[in-house]
Amino acid sequence: MSMRISTDKSELDLDVIHEYISNQSYWGRGRTVEQVQRTVDNSLCFGGYVEGKQVCFGRVVTDKTVFAYLMDIIVFDPFQGRGYGKELLRYIMEHDAIRNASTVALKTKDAHGFYEAYGFKSIGDSSLWMARDTLSLL
Repeated sequence: MSMRISTDKSELDLDVIHEYISNQSYWGRGRTVEQVQRTVDNSLCFGGYVEGKQVCFGRVVTDKTVFAYLMDIIVFDPFQGRGYGKELLRYIMEHDAIRNASTVALKTKDAHGFYEAYGFKSIGDSSLWMARDTLSLL
């Protein structure tokens, strides 16, 4: 099934996003709906929709030039395993606000292989931090 991706925050299902982050994720347990709303308000957000239903979500904090930080990349449980996460990440990484950033970073506990397919590498000895970095400091 074809997925439509939008950056229109008015389309986001905040209740579904909050429920997942606060109750199912390992990184955002206990976030209040108000906190989730503030994160949405202050980030570039991406919603994926199939037949009008939100199936995935992601947000990015970025200066739109040098640095971008991927956060809350989620495919909601009933829709996992259908390629929506790959489609969402490809879309995010090609978005005008992110594609030219020298450094795109993220933290993950369990999805290293997924992100490595998009050029991300572990940073130092951290088991969580990953980045796609094209900035040469030489």
